[in-house]
Amino acid sequence: MGILSGNPKDEPMHYGEIYTAWQGSMVAKGMISCYQAYQNHAGDKELKKILEALLDQSKLEAKELDQLLTNNGIAPIPAPAERPPVKLEDIPVGARFTDMEIAAAISADTAAGIVGCSQAMIQCIREDIAALYAKYHLAKTALAVRILEMNKEKGWLIPPPLQVKRPELVEA
Repeated sequence: MGILSGNPKDEPMHYGEIYTAWQGSMVAKGMISCYQAYQNHAGDKELKKILEALLDQSKLEAKELDQLLTNNGIAPIPAPAERPPVKLEDIPVGARFTDMEIAAAISADTAAGIVGCSQAMIQCIREDIAALYAKYHLAKTALAVRILEMNKEKGWLIPPPLQVKRPELVEA
């Protein structure tokens, strides 16, 4: 089979894999900064635990994707500076994100991340890279379930209009 046989780590990355890994690293680093800011704004203990898990996952992704890029001769994007911790009381009320706003934002971010991992997996021709995104997909899915359960439990979930009364079917 030529260059695409044998150990996948010895195969070259194609441009789509390179760009997706570079973009994934950039997004993970942006999410680290974002989740650090959310930690400063969050008051709910369960929300803080989920933010810590999201932060750990983003750090893992940035590290692994940077390593993949570096091993293939591609310079990863630099990481932004760490955000300093701030006491919630020091943030003015009008400038503060509420726990419900943070929960909605991390729900959307996690859903987008799951979709991004799915797209990355299907474009890969290197099995090791596809497996890396599959691992991230699974981790994000587990986090999404935790976020959904928390949102329901806390009353933060705003459902779309629900169809309570269903129209009767008419036979033609």
